[in-house]
Amino acid sequence: MGFKVDVVLPPGVEAAREAAVRFEELGYDGLYTVETTSDPFLDLALPALETKRVMLGNNLAIAFARSPYVTAVLAWQLQHASKGRFNLGLGTQVKGHIERRFGMKWESPGPKFREYVVALKELWSAWGERRPAAHRGRFYNHTVTNPFFTPGPIGFDAPKVFIAAVNEYNAETVGFVADGILIHPLHSPKYIDDVLMPAIEKGLAKSGRSRSDVTVVCPVFLACGDTEDQAQTAAGFVKQQVSFYGSTRTYSRIFETHGWDDTPPKLHERMAKGDLAGMASEITDEMVATFAITGKADDLADEVKRRYEGRADRIYFYNLFATPLADEARQRELISSLSS
Repeated sequence: MGFKVDVVLPPGVEAAREAAVRFEELGYDGLYTVETTSDPFLDLALPALETKRVMLGNNLAIAFARSPYVTAVLAWQLQHASKGRFNLGLGTQVKGHIERRFGMKWESPGPKFREYVVALKELWSAWGERRPAAHRGRFYNHTVTNPFFTPGPIGFDAPKVFIAAVNEYNAETVGFVADGILIHPLHSPKYIDDVLMPAIEKGLAKSGRSRSDVTVVCPVFLACGDTEDQAQTAAGFVKQQVSFYGSTRTYSRIFETHGWDDTPPKLHERMAKGDLAGMASEITDEMVATFAITGKADDLADEVKRRYEGRADRIYFYNLFATPLADEARQRELISSLSS
């Protein structure tokens, strides 16, 4: 079994365009944009026109920062421009960011997120069939169908919807109404097996679908290098990132799955004090080995296969470009090794 190997584009319209062309030439299967300092839809506009083969997707765009209608239009346009290669990736973010960064309302995130996906698919179906949209729900209503404002068919299937899921409810939503899961960088094979997949299977049972109907996208933390010093530097980065994510209570369950129940409260306390260095010190080498791939860079492909075969369909490397594997020849070799 092989994997589709993807990569994250740098933020910014011009930077994303240049990188997209280069990454496609290197052999990557998919390109993602993220919602950090740039718009994840706008950054895909030029790659949609200037690449020919790769999948294009958000990993991810924040659903609750936009209405389903706005997101549906953006995704519809990118699907058309890319000639059917766009996958819409969505996440909820957390309450503080939705209310205090995006200035939007936070309410019943699980049910609202599930309805969001249903609304998107109804809008696309209506546009493709040239019929009135008819979504009436608890959180969203989409029933105005004035032709002046309504997109028509685009000649391609509707985009697939991938959603980020950390808890069981959203993982069940993946199986129930979505087409794929964007696993969080902070995860372990055990968390996938014990928490996420059972919830996805529950949703699949409700929708009458099977595992093959859901694509699993997995990011991979790297704590490896050609030398011990390089591996330690990469491990230090992983500790910082894991501590940052772990300081948010949303991710406590991931630590608890491994018996590290006391770690998230310590991280939260240090974050509140601004003690970033102290946060990283709470992440042990055992945790790094659980959440990241360690060891020699040359062994990376074999270790990815050991950890993710049967679990993931697509993978990308969270911090590849901070390791010796950033060399273009080694990227080509890695892609080839994992795709076979």
